[in-house]
Amino acid sequence: MDNTQLVDPAHRMEAVSSASPVAPGADEALLRAVRTRLAATPLTTGARALSLAGEHGAVWIAGGLVAAGVDRARRGQWLRAAAVVAGAHLTSMVVKRAVRRPRPDLPDLAPLARTAGRHSFPSSHAASAAAAAVAYGRVLPWPAATALGAGAAAMCVSRLVIGVHYPTDVVAGALLGAASAGVGRDWVESVAGRG
Repeated sequence: MDNTQLVDPAHRMEAVSSASPVAPGADEALLRAVRTRLAATPLTTGARALSLAGEHGAVWIAGGLVAAGVDRARRGQWLRAAAVVAGAHLTSMVVKRAVRRPRPDLPDLAPLARTAGRHSFPSSHAASAAAAAVAYGRVLPWPAATALGAGAAAMCVSRLVIGVHYPTDVVAGALLGAASAGVGRDWVESVAGRG
């Protein structure tokens, strides 16, 4: 017989919540406020579209690969930045499987979209979006980098609007993505000028 102990999901959730700087009830209250204030608006349609595009980091990784094909002078930087984005997404998936925090379950506010998995912490959409904003932002000129940052922020907010993440999931994902891009910065920039 195996001597490992199974952790009850309720206890696992308590562990995640107690590690959060936000009180467990505050996380749900913030999510509820976003959902009720932004429900039944054109934002929900846009949020669904963003969430679909961001599944598995697809829009961000594809964007980097397209940029590598178009911007031959910085091809190496774009390819490496896309790899950093993919790495941030994969890292978030590993953390998500370790933490196993269940997705929000607000009985009166059902999620507005399906998800690829049942765990929510950290948000992989937020991780890949933030990683793209930081990694690609260093390759792009300032106005384009600013627009990309706004797009990444919109992706993060979309996860709350459709009700599939708690605010702390999104913040943790964004921090993980930005940190991943920061760690990969020297590697991405080391090919500058080599095309």
